[in-house]
Amino acid sequence: MSTDLLLAKELHKVDPVFGQISFDGHEQVVFCHDKDTGLKAIIGIHNTVLGPALGGTRMWNYTNEWEALNDVLRLSRGMSFKSSISGLNLGGGKAVIIGDAKTQKTPELMRRFGQFVDSLSGKYITAEDVGMETKDMDTVREVTKYVTGISEEKGGSGNPSPITAYGVFMGLKAAAKYQFGTDNLEGKKVLVQGIGHVGEVLVQHLTENGAIVTISDINEQRLHDVGAKYGAKIFTGDDLYGADVDIYAPCALGATINDDTIGKLKAKVIAGAANNQLANEVVHGNILKEKGILYAPDFLINAGGVINVYSELANLTKAQVMEKTENIYNTSLEIFDFATKNNITTHQAAMSIAQKRIDDKKNESLK
Repeated sequence: MSTDLLLAKELHKVDPVFGQISFDGHEQVVFCHDKDTGLKAIIGIHNTVLGPALGGTRMWNYTNEWEALNDVLRLSRGMSFKSSISGLNLGGGKAVIIGDAKTQKTPELMRRFGQFVDSLSGKYITAEDVGMETKDMDTVREVTKYVTGISEEKGGSGNPSPITAYGVFMGLKAAAKYQFGTDNLEGKKVLVQGIGHVGEVLVQHLTENGAIVTISDINEQRLHDVGAKYGAKIFTGDDLYGADVDIYAPCALGATINDDTIGKLKAKVIAGAANNQLANEVVHGNILKEKGILYAPDFLINAGGVINVYSELANLTKAQVMEKTENIYNTSLEIFDFATKNNITTHQAAMSIAQKRIDDKKNESLK
């Protein structure tokens, strides 16, 4: 029998979950592993006060498990506030599968993941996210009913990306209205970073409304395809964040507003689809406020996707989904105004309003 000694630099790993910076009172964190399929997944359930924790499953080739844990904790927390501020009776949850979606995702792996979701008996409901497609949700549906975003042929709401993009577009227009005095995007220079399913549809809305769109993505072929399709410019400079644009729309992964990039920004509006755009919500939110850059909180304006999949649970019509998504415009203006009147950041304003709805529901249940 031997005793292992921990080095000082390793002590933080003694508290791998509760000690994580991203841990914010999560109700439950589930680690899922299956040797036969190679599944390694983490499900984060942040809050279920307003309803079951709904949030997509992301498959990503994380550098390590710590990175995956941090991501699922940040994402699931964001889902709580996204659903709350959108007026949905849902809690916040998220799942990540560690692996390369292009080479390691199999029907067997997805079904096994679905069985883990099913074991939670509806406390967590999954959906599509990065690295996933509607057909993957159909596969998960074979083993559990706790999944949304399944194909329309199977009675679902289909791919949520177009609705997500429309909500982002509404939030972006509201931000333009508040910052520039008009939501007319004719001639406005917009940089869209990340032209996946959501980013491409956003580019379409922007170009149709007369914006001068520049696009950036790690996939060179997709850049040229989307650029040619919509007449968008391809960013070719060395400094993406210092680009001379009016609006920066991050639509890839999060934390692009960080210590290295925030000082370079020339855009006067940040409004995009990516989750957790601020690497540090407090520090970077305040810097943006001081610089006079209007930030449209990501969990507010990218809520169209969760509104769309919520329709499967609440039996909403397509017209009702579009109405709720379009209302992101009005909610955004209210939050910008609330932030200004209270001299706080737009992120703090959105968080406080979302948290109040959760707290009110919790207090109501205690009476």
